[in-house]
Amino acid sequence: MPKTTAPKTKSGKRRVPRKRSPKTTGLEPNDCRLETSADLAPVVTRVEKEGGLALSGFRDPLGGHPLLFAILPIERVQPTPYQRDLSEAHHKRLAGVIDKTGRFLDPVIAVPAPDNGFWTPNGLHRLEAMRRLGARSITALVIPDREIARQILALNTEKAHNLKERSLEVIRIYKGLLEEDASQPESNFEFYLEEASLVTLGMAYEEKRGFGGGAYHPVLRRLETFSEEPLRAAVKSHQQRAGLVLELDERVAQAVARLKERGLKSPYLRAFVVARINPLRWIKGELPGADKVLQTMRDRAARFNTDKITQQDLAGAAGPADEE
Repeated sequence: MPKTTAPKTKSGKRRVPRKRSPKTTGLEPNDCRLETSADLAPVVTRVEKEGGLALSGFRDPLGGHPLLFAILPIERVQPTPYQRDLSEAHHKRLAGVIDKTGRFLDPVIAVPAPDNGFWTPNGLHRLEAMRRLGARSITALVIPDREIARQILALNTEKAHNLKERSLEVIRIYKGLLEEDASQPESNFEFYLEEASLVTLGMAYEEKRGFGGGAYHPVLRRLETFSEEPLRAAVKSHQQRAGLVLELDERVAQAVARLKERGLKSPYLRAFVVARINPLRWIKGELPGADKVLQTMRDRAARFNTDKITQQDLAGAAGPADEE
């Protein structure tokens, strides 16, 4: 699988493409006609095998890639195993709107699943809304390439992810990659995984759902990079680091409890303690390894002297709230 990455700025953020002149990119409408169905033959066969109806093939107007418009049996479509959790309130509201219009006007995107059926990377709530209404079928834009599902998740930015959602989504993608081909270098999947720190935080959130990852994210983001090692080796490093972060969080929680016992109040107590024990603010030049920094912070948290902290010290505290 070729390495797919987006250009990045010096800050590590993906570069926004420069605005292009009008009507200089992609195909004209008539050029989107698919002259031959050879490119879509395998996916048409898959749709028909699953009991669906292949309606029409065409080329997408931007990149010219072949796509298939189809009707799929709803029981043959499942969400990808690595996306965000279902919102009960959202899918019920959506079902109400679809029921009122009596029309399903927003097709899901679907890709062939590894064994049988189809995955949708962007249609979880529409799919569940249709199931709630008892629908037999669902319209879908079928993409032959399953890899595109991860790219769609990475590009799905219309709804803001909080850190917990992003981290859990990333670790689910990571586990899927491990199952597919653990021999690939971790760095090949930077585009899908966004930040190496999110893999470690995702593991920590899976272990402890009440984990306050926001306090540790700035530290891990500076220290962790994607490895050139195979995924099967790189995952062990993330597992070790996630364990260290959870040990650190336990020590920080104990320091926060001691501050509260003294009557000190702030919504940022955890962030305050982490900032005080973070050695990176004093280090210039090359940074130590992530494991060493986390061990240092863990030991400092255990020795944190809460007796010297005053309410005035907390006045300027900021960062993610403890109730994240």
